[in-house]
Amino acid sequence: MPAGSLLALLDDIATILDDVSILTKKAAAKTAGVLGDDLALNAQQVSGVVSNRELPVVWAVAKGSLINKLILVPLALLISSFAPWAVIPLLMIGGLYLCFEGCEKLAHHFLHRREKSVEQAVQKISTPPSPTTEAERIKGAVRTDFVLSAEIIAITLGIVAGQDFKRQVLVLSVIAFVMTVGVYGLVAGIVKLDDGGLYLTQRKNKLSQAFGRAILWTAPFLMKTLSIAGTAAMFLVGGGIITHGIPWLHHTISHFAESAKLAGGVSSFLAPLIPSLLNGICGLLAGTVVLLMVMGTKKIRGNAPATQAH
Repeated sequence: MPAGSLLALLDDIATILDDVSILTKKAAAKTAGVLGDDLALNAQQVSGVVSNRELPVVWAVAKGSLINKLILVPLALLISSFAPWAVIPLLMIGGLYLCFEGCEKLAHHFLHRREKSVEQAVQKISTPPSPTTEAERIKGAVRTDFVLSAEIIAITLGIVAGQDFKRQVLVLSVIAFVMTVGVYGLVAGIVKLDDGGLYLTQRKNKLSQAFGRAILWTAPFLMKTLSIAGTAAMFLVGGGIITHGIPWLHHTISHFAESAKLAGGVSSFLAPLIPSLLNGICGLLAGTVVLLMVMGTKKIRGNAPATQAH
């Protein structure tokens, strides 16, 4: 009897692990797009940090991401069990925040742009950021990670919704851990590309030197591309969350994309990109509205004391 019970237990464990493996693969495939956006956004947040502070900043954000997921996984399970109706509104709030943050970055870039001399630029690069600046950068990255992590957890929760509680916990935990390690491992590798290229240029091997120079030439363009992609991802992801939360808007976008494909207005290759583009436009508009509201509120609050003084 004891041997039979042990075998039955092992069989149950093997079945659960097999189910968890299958469900995790499905969740990973579904969240791959968000993973790419998460990678671009976090690489963007770290770009511009002095070389010897890059890995400490990545590690600090990674720890913040783990804390985010330690909060989000139990919270998602509780909401799914007791208030499933709250999942979409909460995601939409997160989507609005991403769009607002993207618009804030664009506004800061275009409205507060100043010409700087080469000497000032070199001084900025060579001067380590103050602890306050670095702490603000980390906090901003962790806040952004919270929204993207929430979407990853929500997508995963939708996949395992029909499973028992035990499988839900295991799949959510595995996805949370794997995504964190994967994203921040890649971010750490990306931000240290220039150091790797410099190391290779100092080798005696001619091929290594050439490869190192190629990396050093490519790294700035890669970081710039990731910075642009990170900002675009805010609108694509945030806009996608918002439009999916408004059924009529989501169906309108899907219908428009399908109609354009059937009418032959776009190629079969470009047709799948139309919903993402429209989601991004919706995200840009939503973020602009929120940014204007925030700026208006700040202006009113800033003028309030002066008005009262009169």
